[in-house]
Amino acid sequence: MTSKERMMRALRRERPDRLPFTIHQWQPYHLEHYLDGISALQAFARFGMDAAIQYFEAMGQFWLPGRHESDASAPDWVDEVEVLNPEPEALVQRHTIRTPGGTLTYQTEGNRRTTWNTEYLVKRKEDILLIERYAPVPRLDGGAIQRAYDEVDDAGILRGFVWGDQAGCWQHACCLFGTQEMILAALDDPGWTHRFLRILCDKKLRFVEESLAGARFDLIETGGGASSSTVISPAMHREFCLPYDREVHDALHRAGHLVTYHTCGGMMPLAETIVENGTDATETLAPATVGGDVDAAQLKRRVGDNLCLIGGMDQVNVLTCGTPQAIRAEVHRLFEAAGAGGGYILSCADHFFDTPPANLQAYADAARECAY
Repeated sequence: MTSKERMMRALRRERPDRLPFTIHQWQPYHLEHYLDGISALQAFARFGMDAAIQYFEAMGQFWLPGRHESDASAPDWVDEVEVLNPEPEALVQRHTIRTPGGTLTYQTEGNRRTTWNTEYLVKRKEDILLIERYAPVPRLDGGAIQRAYDEVDDAGILRGFVWGDQAGCWQHACCLFGTQEMILAALDDPGWTHRFLRILCDKKLRFVEESLAGARFDLIETGGGASSSTVISPAMHREFCLPYDREVHDALHRAGHLVTYHTCGGMMPLAETIVENGTDATETLAPATVGGDVDAAQLKRRVGDNLCLIGGMDQVNVLTCGTPQAIRAEVHRLFEAAGAGGGYILSCADHFFDTPPANLQAYADAARECAY
């Protein structure tokens, strides 16, 4: 069975020949500093993992490290980037967005590992009207996607995103306005909050229709960490995430795609709600040791008949800092807890940066022992 067949069977909640195993987004930092600058696809092959390659072109993610340009400009949305500090370990960039209706600004800082906001785009409630009127929705290059799909071939799957700083509407809004500010707005002004989410949702639906229908992806990621139950309450998730998530997932299914819903934090109080949003898979199954709350065996019992489960491996305390024996024990524990009958892809609960290659090999060797 090829890696693609193995992973696609798991995504359809079927049983493959052995446990599919991968990682969540191989980071350029790790490839450069630990693997001699090889590509993500080559890294998966080096360790004998099932590849999950992320396609980022024109998706709008501000958080990709080391970027000095914008892919969001359009005639009525001119994004001018000023590099205030070019040092790679302390990169500071200021964005000025000029529209016919007014000017918006935001600022990011970053290092070789990641990028974060230090000033948010939306500062006044009326700023969302500029996003509604002028923010462009990029169109993907279908030919480039096909070439990436062909390159991955049977080595694994090609994953895509729904356009935006983050794929989920709530998470996207948090990137534009701030997580704390969004929570307060949801409590104090739910009407404005829904208007903001509606604006973002409509643009995402347009992106799905214009760019994802017929595109050669195996899996599309939505959601985001700000929708986790360690950030917002289940009641808030149900009001401000569920209806928009369901719309986007319905559109993705109409476009012919499987969907994975990302909550890289707490999700146990949300498990059945995630089933309701219509996703095909749920990730990243973060355990308490990395800020989540997932009990893999309990989650399998509750939603395993409805969702493929992806993730579970503590990428810090086990994969990076653990011994080969500890890594092997955790791989087998997760297989027994979440892998029964199939429908499970072992993966890291989030990014790693300084994991020793020997530990990655121990992870891969242990996972190959987990046969059905």
